[in-house]
Amino acid sequence: MAFKIAVVILLLAVLVSLASGLVFLIRDKGQSDRTVKSLTLRIVLSIALFVLLFIGFAAGLIRPHGITPAPENRKAPPAQRLNGEPPADYSQ
Repeated sequence: MAFKIAVVILLLAVLVSLASGLVFLIRDKGQSDRTVKSLTLRIVLSIALFVLLFIGFAAGLIRPHGITPAPENRKAPPAQRLNGEPPADYSQ
């Protein structure tokens, strides 16, 4: 749960940085470098979010899923876990 909270916080920080860049762009009319700094911060936060999502996927903290749920009568594809055990039976 803490991982998901960290992802949401980073996403909100990206949005706040984007909004502040817009405000600085309108107020300063190109006379200061606050807009550039704000947008640079947004890029850094976006890269950090991407890395965090990649680490979460690699560590098994998050799982990708499709748009629609799988049908109930469909079995999971054959696979083998990393520790050599067979996968759990999903046909129940």
